[in-house]
Amino acid sequence: MAQIFPRWSNQTPRLITLGALAGLGATVFALYWWASPYHTDVGYAPKQPVPYSHELHVSELKLDCRYCHVGVEQGPHAGVPPTQTCMNCHQQVKTESEKLKLVRESWATDKSIEWVRIHKLPDFAYFNHSAHVGVGFGENRAAIGCETCHGRIDTMEVVRQVEPLSMSWCLDCHSNPAQNLRPVEHITTMGWSADMAWQEKQKQIAATLNPPGSLSQAQRWVDGELKTYATASCSGCHR
Repeated sequence: MAQIFPRWSNQTPRLITLGALAGLGATVFALYWWASPYHTDVGYAPKQPVPYSHELHVSELKLDCRYCHVGVEQGPHAGVPPTQTCMNCHQQVKTESEKLKLVRESWATDKSIEWVRIHKLPDFAYFNHSAHVGVGFGENRAAIGCETCHGRIDTMEVVRQVEPLSMSWCLDCHSNPAQNLRPVEHITTMGWSADMAWQEKQKQIAATLNPPGSLSQAQRWVDGELKTYATASCSGCHR
């Protein structure tokens, strides 16, 4: 009886299996890459109800970040400034500006302005601003500057997200915080860079810190034995 199917068709099941696995791998990689915060969140710059320019207020007028975001050093949240903060100046400055109409209405009606939040972590991740802008104690006191997470806010006409705020991004800093440490008095200084003396100080201070998820601090050699410490515990951020 003549052969109906060619000999190479015997490989069809294997080829289908290999193709399915390759397709699955490509799909997983595509989702991992293109659905990551590096692509979905970085660059997010929503339109705000009031066109507030950080470039004008921070770069030109030299307002300190903490004038508006008053809770950044004392509490878990930086805080959004109330209308009162805006009106401290705008009762005398640009009192007839059309751009500030909503601010004046908010002031008159006592109704809050609905600002659009840009930087947001998932609810299952605990983040405390005060724990980051002030780390260490005594001579080893330092800070993570605003621009480390929020970028050069002083150059932004419209605020945008510049870092992914993903778990891997956080862990990179927790494992090697030295490069992001700066003197406390320079928390809000934009464009700050460490000199040689401070670079040594960064390493000294980083060695005293044990931030949650610090992979570099999770295992250390003690008396010839590799010991695992709780610094890599998930509960530090997922409480």
